[in-house]
Amino acid sequence: MTRILLLGGTTEASQMARILAESGIDAIFSYAGRTTAPSSQPLPMRIGGFGGVDGLVSYLRTAGITHVIDATHPFAAQISCNALTACRSTGVPLIAFERKPWTPEDGDNWHMVADTAAAVASLPNTPARVFLAIGKQLLRAFAACPQHHYLLRLVDPPTGPLPVPRCTVVVARGPFTQTGDRALMLAHGITHIVAKNAGGEGARAKLDAARALGLPVIMIDRPTIPPRAIAHTADAVLTWLAGQGYHTARRGV
Repeated sequence: MTRILLLGGTTEASQMARILAESGIDAIFSYAGRTTAPSSQPLPMRIGGFGGVDGLVSYLRTAGITHVIDATHPFAAQISCNALTACRSTGVPLIAFERKPWTPEDGDNWHMVADTAAAVASLPNTPARVFLAIGKQLLRAFAACPQHHYLLRLVDPPTGPLPVPRCTVVVARGPFTQTGDRALMLAHGITHIVAKNAGGEGARAKLDAARALGLPVIMIDRPTIPPRAIAHTADAVLTWLAGQGYHTARRGV
């Protein structure tokens, strides 16, 4: 019997959940629980961490998981590394359903940096108005540059003080549009953008808007994850499953 653990939290994960449900595949959708109102899914859901590698190993065994699809965010390196280690330990096959990274186009003004610390160091010394399009997990590093005014776009309203002293918070959930992001940047007088190279279509509108406005983008590279099987489309994931001995007809997709 096949039973899949789908590690989610992305648009691709929701797409995969729908396909698995419509195909009649036994699967469980796992959310890390970092948002207060996660999107509902057509699969049984679990919310919260596993307790590191040991906890995930225990879960794979007790839940009878036979395959893992890692469709987490490209910057969720810890859970991806833990999943890879746990699957190797238990012999459970794993594939990553991963977005292709963004690449600069004609007219883009990108400055590629290796990590968040390098992004902070790349900001100007003089006060600027910075769109931090990075979520809330990495905000603390930017407290080192309190002279800037930061525009933060968050999925959930903040529940306490934010680490950057001068900021404006916009609560919104993607996908976003170039027209909307252009208007947002103009309304807040944005001079610089800091983004993580998440890839995908739902969040690239800010890059298109930045190109149209001639704004510089400080682009943070993805963290390094050990080699693993990777698919960039849902069909490729299903092909992988078929190679693992599971065959299903997709219905209504």
